Amino acid sequence: MKKVLTIMCAVLVCLGLSAQGKISTRKYILSDFTDKTTQVVLSGNEVLDSGLRQEIVNYWTLSPYEFCSMEEFQQLKEQDRYYFLLPAESRFKGEEDPGVLFLTLIKGGPAAREGIKEMFEIISLPLMAAQGGTGRELVFLGPIVQAIQEFTADAMQSEKTAYSMDLWFNQNYSKEGKMKQICLAKEDLSEKLTEKDRQRYLDEDIHLVSDKEADEIFAKGTYHTLVSYTVAPFMPKNGASYCYKMLFDAESHRLFYIHKHKITEKTGVGFIADDLKRMARKR
Repeated sequence: MKKVLTIMCAVLVCLGLSAQGKISTRKYILSDFTDKTTQVVLSGNEVLDSGLRQEIVNYWTLSPYEFCSMEEFQQLKEQDRYYFLLPAESRFKGEEDPGVLFLTLIKGGPAAREGIKEMFEIISLPLMAAQGGTGRELVFLGPIVQAIQEFTADAMQSEKTAYSMDLWFNQNYSKEGKMKQICLAKEDLSEKLTEKDRQRYLDEDIHLVSDKEADEIFAKGTYHTLVSYTVAPFMPKNGASYCYKMLFDAESHRLFYIHKHKITEKTGVGFIADDLKRMARKR
């Protein structure tokens, strides 16, 4: 009898640990996403909010959604029946990086009592400089919303995806992007990029164009073409701020490439030699 009780206790302990482990996984936490309402939090910036409203209507199909203000978010954030998609300065669980505004998807719940940085973060993608946009953020706002939704849908099914956001997006470049032409906005290239690096890594299928041309190429849905978009603070702090570099497919609007680097006197803001080398290596 004593032996039987010992075995039963061991089994119960194992089951308890198993349940705890399951509950702590990102895939498990996300399992209710499609059943919950996503509150899309409006920033108070009329231009950005108007664009966000439109792109949510255009792209969002994964869960029911409603729009709310920042004030309403503060009242609702502790309720676990909501997820929240909101513009936020700095990643919740990532490095502190004031100066960049992210579009962030988080889960509501009691953890919010300790501050929103303690809330469960699903994904954050850089949107624009926090001090204000250039207008390009409105061109790429829809694709960023789409990228957040696509990642979340796959993270619900795959633990690997849920823990490897950048890798999940960058595999698009490894699989398909290497065969596409790339339009890099000249303004998206770091001023620290040397002529030697340009000659070494830029090939006949990588075209340097202006911001305006890049956005027009993207807006036209140009076939077989990736277009660059870069986000960094207007006044970065050397050694503290980050630059985020992305490539979006003009036809499908999918995110194919995302990398960041710390801004220093040697790297500057924009695509650097490491980016061109990384891209060329896959081609």
